[in-house]
Amino acid sequence: MKITGFTFIRNAIKYDYPILESIQSILPLCDEFVVAVGKSDDDTLQYIQAIPSDKIKIIETVWDDSQRESGRVLALETDKAYAAIADDTDWAFYIQGDEVVHEKYLENIRAAMERWKDATEVQGLLFNYRHFYGSYDYVGDSYRWYRKEVRVVRYHPKVYSYRDAQGFRWGEGQKLKVKPVNAYVYHYGWVKEPKAMQDKQQTFNKYWHDDAWVAENVLPAEAFDYSNIDALTLFEGEHPQVMKERIRRKNWSFEHDISIKRFTTKEKLKRMVEKWTGYRIGEYRNYRNI
Repeated sequence: MKITGFTFIRNAIKYDYPILESIQSILPLCDEFVVAVGKSDDDTLQYIQAIPSDKIKIIETVWDDSQRESGRVLALETDKAYAAIADDTDWAFYIQGDEVVHEKYLENIRAAMERWKDATEVQGLLFNYRHFYGSYDYVGDSYRWYRKEVRVVRYHPKVYSYRDAQGFRWGEGQKLKVKPVNAYVYHYGWVKEPKAMQDKQQTFNKYWHDDAWVAENVLPAEAFDYSNIDALTLFEGEHPQVMKERIRRKNWSFEHDISIKRFTTKEKLKRMVEKWTGYRIGEYRNYRNI
């Protein structure tokens, strides 16, 4: 069984992405790892080249910054990395530059890959998510955060990145048929030094909106204001080993009263229904459970 990891990245240092930790977290599972490194304003290429592993295959790319609808450029960069995967790959393990997998889940992931390797109807594996916010101590506790997404796909040329690279589709737009895996992806995209977060907001919103929208909705500021959040809860687990040094270096503080829940009436009703029935109304699912 051959497993190839893949990801894309640009300006990792400038925007404080934990891309090294992302790659290193799943590298033990991978026989090869493709990294599409976009032309950057910092030393991202040298940063990736310094990873001490002969599994890493780097392709250099140039982002098409004119692709500003629905984050399309992110999917295009994902597809560039996917296209560089060797044809003899069985499973392709995708991870974004702000995602990390805890080492305690690696055995479960490999077992799922082995179990479904020859079951060709299974096109992907579905992961659970924890979304950290503000600091490494808090996770999102509202419906604004997606709960699950596909991060392992059965390698096939017909698979491609969908919309803003959150998930994948097959052929003419069909959702992938997937099996759940007992593993979490830790998403750290909303845990950055406040200035780096503000800079990211001002830049990355341009991949979804035009200049007028960005000017109106992303106000200039020296640092990002983390206090404007609807609901958080405390994280009571342990972070992945590869994140420990980054967490130790954290140089800002963020405290939040977890008793404050700014839920809309609509979300309150949805949460009541989920509590009673276990069903989450209106949840976006870019996959088909089988």
